[in-house]
Amino acid sequence: MTRRGLLLFGAMCLIWGVPYLFIKIAVRDLSPATLVFARTALAALLLLPLAGTRGDLRKLSARWLPLLVFAVVEIAIPWLLLASAEQRLSSSLTALLIAAVPLIGAAVAISTRSRERLGRRAVAGLVLGFAGVAALVGFDTGNASLAAVAKVGGVAVCYAVGPIILDRFLSDLPALGVIAASLALCALAYAPVAAVHLPSRVPGAEVITAVVVLAVVCTAIAFVVFFALIAETGPVRATVITYVNPAVAAVAGVATLGESFTAGMGAGFVLILAGSTIATRGGRTPVEPS
Repeated sequence: MTRRGLLLFGAMCLIWGVPYLFIKIAVRDLSPATLVFARTALAALLLLPLAGTRGDLRKLSARWLPLLVFAVVEIAIPWLLLASAEQRLSSSLTALLIAAVPLIGAAVAISTRSRERLGRRAVAGLVLGFAGVAALVGFDTGNASLAAVAKVGGVAVCYAVGPIILDRFLSDLPALGVIAASLALCALAYAPVAAVHLPSRVPGAEVITAVVVLAVVCTAIAFVVFFALIAETGPVRATVITYVNPAVAAVAGVATLGESFTAGMGAGFVLILAGSTIATRGGRTPVEPS
């Protein structure tokens, strides 16, 4: 991986490692649909003017269908499922389940003859990384809601397919325009639902702060960086950030909730970092069109 790719990778590991904590805080007072609306609407308000000034939005009209599909698969469905699941699951377990994203992405890429072909070393890295996630948070799902677990499984599938849609159909379009339009479409779709599920009282400062961080840092800034990462490393390798995200979530839990740091967590950190390094080493290998 190039130096630029490593920097983008590190930034995304941090930026998309903290949303689990903030989503957990936000759903204390907000319904999942209201949270998705607030997050997408605020982020769209930040990005739309910039994208419009640069003329990026005008270039999207010819690709409205794949853009709509991307918005649904990458944002509308998974964010609702994730917020709903975190009403019942811990953030660490949620992160563990979402760590299946690179494996699902690899399976989809191979089955659809993607331009990105993974070698044995990359596959070994993916497996090693998943073992690290398992060591980090364990498999203690005994008290978990099966419905919530299934929702996170749906999130993992969406997160694996979304970058592939982006790489195949939208990669030549301005990234800022794509994400700004996608967020705006989702905000418009969720506005009527959110209006019905408004909280009976004004949320507390902690919840409001969580929504702002989710919208500004974990959405507006994050997607721009993520698109750059996909362009640099490929859609499957880009999703390897989901191996490091649980580590970030664990650190956040220790720092804010007073959770203990176990030997399993230490071993998990080592395996996650080793697996991520192996899986992301090297460039993409193009597959000739058949």
